[in-house]
Amino acid sequence: MPPRSSERSLNLGILAHVDAGKTTLTEHLLHLAGVVDRPGSVDAGTTQTDSLALERRRGITIKAAVVAFPLEDLVVNVIDTPGHPDFIAEVERVLGVLDGAVLVLSAVEGVQPQTRILMRALQRLRVPTLLFVNKIDRAGADVDAVLEAIRRRLSPSVLPMGTAARLGAGTAAFTPYAPDDRAFREREVLALAEHDDELVRAYVEGRDHTAEQLRALVADQTRSGDLHPVFAGSAVTGAGVPELVAGIATFLPSAPPAEGEADAGGPPSGRVFKVDRGPAGEKVAYVRTFSGSLCVRQRLELPGARSGKVAGIQVFRDGQWTRAPEVRAGQVARLLGLGAVRVGDGFGTSARAEEHHFPPPTLEASLEACDPRQGPALRVALAQLADQDPLIAARPDEDGRPTVSLYGRVQQEVIASTLAEEHGIEVDFSEASVLHVERLRRVGSAVERFNTPTNPYGATIGLRLEPAAPGSGVRLDLEVPARDLPLHLFKTVEHFTTVMAQHVGRALARGLSGWEVTDCRVTLTEAGYRSGDGPPSQRGPLPTALDYRSLTPLVVRQALERASTLVCEPHLRVDLEVPTRDAPQLLRLLGSWGAEVTGQTATADLTRIEARLVAARLHGLQHQLPDLTGGEGVLEARFDRYQPVRGRGPVRRRS
Repeated sequence: MPPRSSERSLNLGILAHVDAGKTTLTEHLLHLAGVVDRPGSVDAGTTQTDSLALERRRGITIKAAVVAFPLEDLVVNVIDTPGHPDFIAEVERVLGVLDGAVLVLSAVEGVQPQTRILMRALQRLRVPTLLFVNKIDRAGADVDAVLEAIRRRLSPSVLPMGTAARLGAGTAAFTPYAPDDRAFREREVLALAEHDDELVRAYVEGRDHTAEQLRALVADQTRSGDLHPVFAGSAVTGAGVPELVAGIATFLPSAPPAEGEADAGGPPSGRVFKVDRGPAGEKVAYVRTFSGSLCVRQRLELPGARSGKVAGIQVFRDGQWTRAPEVRAGQVARLLGLGAVRVGDGFGTSARAEEHHFPPPTLEASLEACDPRQGPALRVALAQLADQDPLIAARPDEDGRPTVSLYGRVQQEVIASTLAEEHGIEVDFSEASVLHVERLRRVGSAVERFNTPTNPYGATIGLRLEPAAPGSGVRLDLEVPARDLPLHLFKTVEHFTTVMAQHVGRALARGLSGWEVTDCRVTLTEAGYRSGDGPPSQRGPLPTALDYRSLTPLVVRQALERASTLVCEPHLRVDLEVPTRDAPQLLRLLGSWGAEVTGQTATADLTRIEARLVAARLHGLQHQLPDLTGGEGVLEARFDRYQPVRGRGPVRRRS
């Protein structure tokens, strides 16, 4: 049944490092709310959210999944997010649609490298976040040590909400502090005072706040991202889960009024954070709406002059997706009928619907079907996977084999498993290699005019390529009057510009050294076409759209040769946390690789090193770090920028 108009929505993310137990926690939340009769098991493959066979085999979450449960007058849409570093783009897509989050840690393993990556992303986007220390029933659980690590490595602005007892036993329990407990109230005041000068003054002047007032201040600071209440328990036994649920209702914000009923009648805006395929191969778009309401048969305008009509809407209720006539502001729904939709698409005018830019993948690998007869089917399947994750960017390599972009080698395994299990195509991958790009050295121009010996097409195209700021991508501008454009073919200037931008983009996918050319401004400086009734020099058969598609790469190539290009390789920012005794030999290794150390802080037992490193060295660093640090070192890496390769850059042959 569709949601009632009085219901509020809370879009909640569950995030954690690998094997911290977040999928099990999600199952217990659903069980506690009565959505499922008993919690599913990751080991048994019976969970609601890990639907891929590979997810069930490996016990990790790969794709974001959505389930929902009722909580008082709330409908909580739980978005179970990946925890593996290879899927950080999937995580970042989800973060942009959340109202709040629960970050899960293990009481045994504590703060892991991926935990810090996730926490920084949550803090950067100011997503209100609760912390849940899981697995207090496991041998070796130490909640106090985890709390200390949280303060040192994640954030000092945390407030434990209770105490854990009988750690390491099946009877382990979490007991919340009583709001009027004096010791707890003092800890509350101290935590709140870090971000509340008025509370400090009241404390100095001896003015007490009631337990209710302090609880309201905790909620305010949590919702602003300044404070993080900490709960503990076991997702397996259910200990501490009811207290976490109460904390979700108390401390995390539901969809604010500006996005709720008050704005329900305006034009819809939202973002697509996941695309699946239905039983018949049709696209199913998961969308979070930010404002307005969206109805069946309504047309959506998508980026890149794409559009589509909503043929059906589904919301998650009573443990399953059910049909609904509309989706309102703040809600999550599945939309059917949008054949052109892609992950990351925004619609409407809300600022949160604007395009989000993700760090680019730094690896690529080619693949081929084990059965050569499945080659065409493989290309179709990869195109469908690119709709679900545009960052894999399927394209042909120098031998015509498909190539995909990757964040890591686990992602390669996921693609192979998906192709085998969902499309029936077994594939072999080449060894993953570092993905380079090309940038222009200088301005380059070229023109091909129709009715000349070098141009067999019925069109004139002139292009100027200019270097642009790093990270700006490729932009096409027009410097020609509308009368010179073939509007009899493309109807409007906007449509012609869109089509030409696509042709230019394809032509720049492989530059002079075979790598994608990026960060350049392309200007159409000259245009024209043959006609049947013009001057003799302009007469001839009218051009077709194919003429523009075929001529554009020739002109782009000539302009590239006049501009020339630099091959650039990806550089990463790496954060290393190692025992202080091992820091000197690690610094020597980084120095031998030409890394730039940008920061170093040390305590008695740990040293943090920040450095810039070429991506090609990352695998070697990951391989050597355990031996150099006795298994105690941790590493985080994220894309920083592309820099010109020293000496002659690697060449990838053009197909």
